[in-house]
Amino acid sequence: MSSAMRIAVVVPCRDDADVLRSCLAALAVQSRPADRVIVVDNDSGDDSVEVARAAGVEVRHESLIGIWPAAAHGYDAALADCDLIARIDADSRPHPDWLQRLEGAFSADPSLGVLTGGAEMYGANALLRYLGEHWYIGGGRFWINLWLGIPLVYGSNFAMRAPIWGRVRTEVDRTNPHIHDDLDLTIRLRRADGVRWDRTLTMPVSARPVMSVRALARRVWRVVPTFAASWPEGAAWRRSRGYPQQSPDEGEAGVSAT
Repeated sequence: MSSAMRIAVVVPCRDDADVLRSCLAALAVQSRPADRVIVVDNDSGDDSVEVARAAGVEVRHESLIGIWPAAAHGYDAALADCDLIARIDADSRPHPDWLQRLEGAFSADPSLGVLTGGAEMYGANALLRYLGEHWYIGGGRFWINLWLGIPLVYGSNFAMRAPIWGRVRTEVDRTNPHIHDDLDLTIRLRRADGVRWDRTLTMPVSARPVMSVRALARRVWRVVPTFAASWPEGAAWRRSRGYPQQSPDEGEAGVSAT
C-alpha cells in the first residue's frame, strides 16, 4: 500500500507465544497494513520467536528483562525510517481498522503527537472485564490526567510521532524493568506534544492483569517507583510552570481525534 506516512508497530513479547500468534494474525489483516511489525523478544523460553518468524515479521532480541527495555529497543529500531511508532502488547488483538484510524487521525491533525485509547478485556467474566476496563485502565487514566495534566498513554494501545520518541528516548528510565513504561513515558510528555485520548479507539486485550489480587497489586504498586525514578519531573507543581494543567473533564472529553 502506498502512503506518505510510514507506520511501525512494536510488540514487546516474553513467553507469550499463544497470544502473540493471535496478535500477529490481527495485524496481518489490517485494512491499512503496517509498514513494519517489530516483535522484540525479551529472552523468551517458549516458541515466541518461532511464532514471530513464521508470521514473517521482524524479530529483535532484548536480553534485559522488562517491558521498558523491550519496548524502547523496538522504538529505537522504528525511529530510523518511520513517521509513526505504534505500540501494542502480545495479548492485544487490534481491530481491522486500527492502523487506518491512527493514520487518519495523525494525517488530519499536525498538532497531534501521541494518540491513545482504552481497553476491551477478554478472557474473564463480565465483572472482571468491567473492573479492568473502567477501574484499572479508566481509573489510571483519570488520576494521571488529574495529576499530570495529560491523559495516561496506555501501553497496549497507542501511537506517537517518531520525533516525540527521538526527543524523550534519553529522558525516560528505559533500562529500569521495575517501573511502568507507559507512565514513565507519559511523565516525560507535555500538553504541547498533543497527547490525546480517543474513547472510541479501544483495543481487545487479555484480562490477566485483573484476574488475581497479586497480579493487580504488582502493577498498581509500580506507580510509586515510577514517580520516584522521574522525580521531580512528575511533580504537578513543576509541570504547571509553563504547562497549564487541564481539568479532568477536559482530558476525558473533547479530545477524540477520530
